[in-house]
Amino acid sequence: MKKQTAMTRDYIATARTLNEALPYLRRYDEAIVVIKLGGHAMGSDEGMASFARDVVLMRTVGVNPVIVHGGGPMINALLDRLGVQSTFVRGKRVTDAETVEVVEMVLAGQVNKRIVAAINAQGGKAVGLSGKDAGLMTCTQTDPELGFVGTPSHVDPSLLQQLFQAEMIPVIAPIGAGENGETFNINGDTAAGAIAGALKADRLMLLTDVAGVKDASGEVVTQMTSAQVREMTADGTIAGGMIPKTETAMDALDQGVRAVVILDGRVPNAALLELFTDHGAGSLIRAE
Repeated sequence: MKKQTAMTRDYIATARTLNEALPYLRRYDEAIVVIKLGGHAMGSDEGMASFARDVVLMRTVGVNPVIVHGGGPMINALLDRLGVQSTFVRGKRVTDAETVEVVEMVLAGQVNKRIVAAINAQGGKAVGLSGKDAGLMTCTQTDPELGFVGTPSHVDPSLLQQLFQAEMIPVIAPIGAGENGETFNINGDTAAGAIAGALKADRLMLLTDVAGVKDASGEVVTQMTSAQVREMTADGTIAGGMIPKTETAMDALDQGVRAVVILDGRVPNAALLELFTDHGAGSLIRAE
């Protein structure tokens, strides 16, 4: 009897959660949600399968998810295996012609297809792309000293719109083409922000390996405005690796994205918690 009572409580809790999710399911029907999946956030095969189920559930209830991924650890591993020596300028890797070939191989091949396969295994219809496909992302060189590192200068979202109509899930490697056909490596957060801006996405989610933006006492700030981000950056509260993420968030908001969330991609069902529950997850940043 005790076991049955416990099971009944679990069923009731599940039903209550589904009931509470209804307003959010309506709210995000046909919404565009761009999700940046970082290399560190990919985790284990189990974690990837869990993320894939979340994405398929989003698509099933009417959300249009777009996945933009990184893959830094995988790139580093293959460069080491191939014996490719890297040089660094101001702490950043120089992407020479040999290195960019490896970067494209890993991102557009190994990592991209792993995510596509995981989503398809959960019943979704994922399509693997890079920014070079159908002129999705055109780039300019970010800094000549860094080699083939690009900054998106133009994003054409028409292919993504067609995939939404076909109820497919785009999975995009952050590789772009230059005006003269060169291949450029793009920072994953930057690529996700540019794509979200071009789509005027309802949400940009930056899945990373931290809980969110923290205040001076170390507590995660659940909601913030652009003004608060600028204040916390000016006084040093936002520092280090969080600065480029909040800069990406601000740029995306300037381009018309409704809100950006920085959250821990290692937390099970983090994206679902953010979209479909009162609790949310991570730090949500809105414009003024």
